[in-house]
Amino acid sequence: MEHTHLDPVIPSDANNLQPEEEQKSAETQIAAEATPMSREEIIARISELVNGPIEEIKDEVDTLKQNYYKTKRIETEEAYKTYIESGQPESGFVMPYDPYEEQLKELLATYKERKALYLEQLDKEREENLARKNALLDELKAIIDNPDEVGKQYQRVQQIQQDFKAITDVPAPAVAELWKKYQLYTEQFYDLLKINKELRDYDFKKNLEQKEALCKSAEELAGQEDIVTAFKQLQNLHNKWREIGPVAKELRDSIWERFKEASTVINKRYQAFFENRKDEESKNEAAKTALCEEIEQIIAELPNITRYAAWDEKTRAILDMQQRWKSIGFASRKNNAALFERFRQSCDKFFAAKAEFFKTAKESMNANLEKKRQLCEKAEALKDSTDWKATSEILVSLQKEWKTIGPVAKKYSDAVWKRFNEACDYFFEQKKKALSSSRETETANLKTKRDIIARLKAINEDIDDETARKILKEAAAEWNATGHVPFREKDKLYKEYQETLDTLYERFNISRNRNRIADFTNSIQQMGDNAQDKLYRERDKLVRIYEAKKNEIQTIENNKGFFNLSSSRAEHLVQELDRKIKKLRDEMELVAQKIKLIDEKLQ
Repeated sequence: MEHTHLDPVIPSDANNLQPEEEQKSAETQIAAEATPMSREEIIARISELVNGPIEEIKDEVDTLKQNYYKTKRIETEEAYKTYIESGQPESGFVMPYDPYEEQLKELLATYKERKALYLEQLDKEREENLARKNALLDELKAIIDNPDEVGKQYQRVQQIQQDFKAITDVPAPAVAELWKKYQLYTEQFYDLLKINKELRDYDFKKNLEQKEALCKSAEELAGQEDIVTAFKQLQNLHNKWREIGPVAKELRDSIWERFKEASTVINKRYQAFFENRKDEESKNEAAKTALCEEIEQIIAELPNITRYAAWDEKTRAILDMQQRWKSIGFASRKNNAALFERFRQSCDKFFAAKAEFFKTAKESMNANLEKKRQLCEKAEALKDSTDWKATSEILVSLQKEWKTIGPVAKKYSDAVWKRFNEACDYFFEQKKKALSSSRETETANLKTKRDIIARLKAINEDIDDETARKILKEAAAEWNATGHVPFREKDKLYKEYQETLDTLYERFNISRNRNRIADFTNSIQQMGDNAQDKLYRERDKLVRIYEAKKNEIQTIENNKGFFNLSSSRAEHLVQELDRKIKKLRDEMELVAQKIKLIDEKLQ
């Protein structure tokens, strides 16, 4: 009887060989380890896969799910460790919120539902196929049980054989018994068959040609470079061998021996391939262990790293190690995952420590930046002061204080220093110019301004308002055009001038801004074409001016709080700031009146 039920010749070390699906799963896991994915990336990948064919996506989805919960477990352990190390009670620990878990559950629920339907349909089809095969076997058995009619059933038996082979997928436990019955009934049929010898010989010849072709294909596989692919293809050849009917009895042993010898060559190469891979994995394991020890040495040195340059140097070293890790192949399946976890944890420790260092440094630099900005504001509040001596002492004190403040972030350091330096330089430049002015010029200016005050005081009370306004306007223009006076006379003289003006404004019922308003009214009345557009643009400009002066007053009032009023010098500065605020309020009133005139014009 011919050897009709064949199994592939497999090396004795069969436990080290992976079935196709196990290899595919392993390759998927290896790919995942080679390029670790974040939970967000895992969710995105599962979203892409979930509606694909179940038979194509199931291994990858299962691996992604394992990696997701592994990543979550690691992060939870780290959070718990940090929580305990911070001195918090163990009972108070709360699991970190996972923003992606609900989405993952929904995706997996969809996948599980589709997979269940797929498996249910697959099982149903297998059971149906099993029933069909059993029905064919029952029919074949019925033909054998009726020897008198065997000769008439040859064509039907051939059809049964074709139909039987065409049905491929059945429940695994039934495969062996089905083929056993099939081979038995087929052989019994041929043993009983009393038909024309030429027809039988033709059948044997056709089977022989098919088996010789399989032998040739198996022999060609021996030269294929990819032994894993060759081994898989050999399994397919063995499956086809089982499906081919018998050959002439005298050729059965020789054709089987030829096929078995070709199979043995492939199997030996396949076994040697995995033995060689074990040697390579052993070398890779040693290299990865060395990298783990190298990075752990850096982790031990972390408490001593206190400079930015040192952190940058160690960061480059870590990144170089990560590149070297990627260039090393896989270690043994037993240790590869543990080594990767060991290396990854060291990397995480380093970058966590680096982040904490830079966070602390950033907080310190932010505090320093705020201190320097406060010094800038103080310097800017003083830069227009003409109390040269007092202000000089304060600014020198601010400069000394600046030197005691630590560094700030590089992106701010130049700008904040420029701001502070420009304020100081502006004041000292103005001081230099003021002190270099001619004493004779200041004395002449003093005489001129005293003459202006004297002329104002001498104004006749009986003159009309219009004449008074004209005189005051000319006096103000002359006063503003006159330069500096000696510093010791400045405040007293300005006070006398302002008091004189106030007396005259009250006497003649004149608003300081009245003349300006009159001029402005004339100008808007004379606007020609496109007057409305011009008025809107002018109004927008005036609103911006009003807000700017309002903000300037707020800044000056805030800066007044910097001065110690117990100091006589500081008191002089505050008086000067108050005068500046009064002037700004007058200007704001003028702007507000102009806006009101425009609004009336637009109506």
